[in-house]
Amino acid sequence: MHPLAVALLCMPALWIGQVMGGQGERFVCTALPAGLDLSCPVRASSQEDELRSTMVQQRETIASQQSTIKELNAKLSRCEAKDRGQTARRKDHGKNTMGDIPRDTTDTIDQLGKTMQTLKYRLDNLEQQNLRINATGVALPNDLRELLKRRLGDLEKQLLNKVAELEEEKMQLYNETAAHRQRTESTLNSLLERITELERSNSAFKSPEDFKVSLPLRTNYLYGRIKKTLPEMYTFTICMWMRSSANPGIGTPFSYSVPGQANEIVLIEWGNNPIELLVNDKVAQLPLSISDGHWHHICITWTTRDGFWEAYQDGERVGTGENLAPWHPIKPGGVIILGQEQDIVGGRFDATQAFVGELSHFNMWDRVLRPVEISAMANCSAYMPGNVVPWVDTNVEVFGGATKAAVEICEDRMFDS
Repeated sequence: MHPLAVALLCMPALWIGQVMGGQGERFVCTALPAGLDLSCPVRASSQEDELRSTMVQQRETIASQQSTIKELNAKLSRCEAKDRGQTARRKDHGKNTMGDIPRDTTDTIDQLGKTMQTLKYRLDNLEQQNLRINATGVALPNDLRELLKRRLGDLEKQLLNKVAELEEEKMQLYNETAAHRQRTESTLNSLLERITELERSNSAFKSPEDFKVSLPLRTNYLYGRIKKTLPEMYTFTICMWMRSSANPGIGTPFSYSVPGQANEIVLIEWGNNPIELLVNDKVAQLPLSISDGHWHHICITWTTRDGFWEAYQDGERVGTGENLAPWHPIKPGGVIILGQEQDIVGGRFDATQAFVGELSHFNMWDRVLRPVEISAMANCSAYMPGNVVPWVDTNVEVFGGATKAAVEICEDRMFDS
């Protein structure tokens, strides 16, 4: 065959340029030298090139997926190791204190949630890559695809199980904390009840009247309260034992306040003023001297007729007077406070007017006692409970740190002297 013919036959494999245009195709040929191998070279297929490129991409994808699986396994191992470390630390350090829920479980749950979202995102990417590969006509091997899906599914299940376990552990810790708090509160309540019982048993004095109220500080929150109130009265006698060395002034041993009149009946010594008796906010000065730190028996009588009053100290009458709120009946339904002067009914105390010392045997009658009766109580030869307000343990409450304690006045007074 002529060399030129051979060259023409092999032209498709040797073209060096092709120009596309409106006039068709144009080939440029080159003559072959004599003696050259005239066998026609085989032309490589462009589809095969694409397949080679796709297989290279598949190998890279498989390597990336294997790296992802290793990375996920490492993260899961770290999560499990962290969980075991937290459990060991909890065992070493015992239970949490009341109200302190560990934050490690919450942080771990958040981290696992982020890891699981990353897994889902990567799985979606793998599925998209698989779809793109399938679109080219070349898919991943079925066994590799199924292995990846199973492995990712197992990892997702493990993460979900770990999240559920941590949530359950967190709930158990919360329940244990709540139960511990409840047990603590129950123990405190039992202790409080026991203290109350002991106080009641301690209040079971030798006789219901053999106790005293102690008010050791000049404050506006220590006081005693008489549970009984007064009826309307036109005369009264009030007697009590008291001991104080406060200076200046012993304060307010007692006050009786009613709606509309805070100073219905008040006995007070404050500042450098003498002891005063107030009835309906009217004032009489009493010649009493009781701030020497010894027990003294004090009695005061009053009648609405001419506002006549008497003052007794240790069984002896030391002063009288009249025109103290004459023709004024004592109003009923008020509050009797020991140790504080009331600016409103039952409250608004002033620390500068507080009584500092001890009180006992506060009794009140709706009549004027005779001098012999007052003297008998003062020298401990008789005891007369008040017919309006008797001094008994169940009739006196204490607040703010004031206390009740057993006392036998006559014996204590002898020792005091």
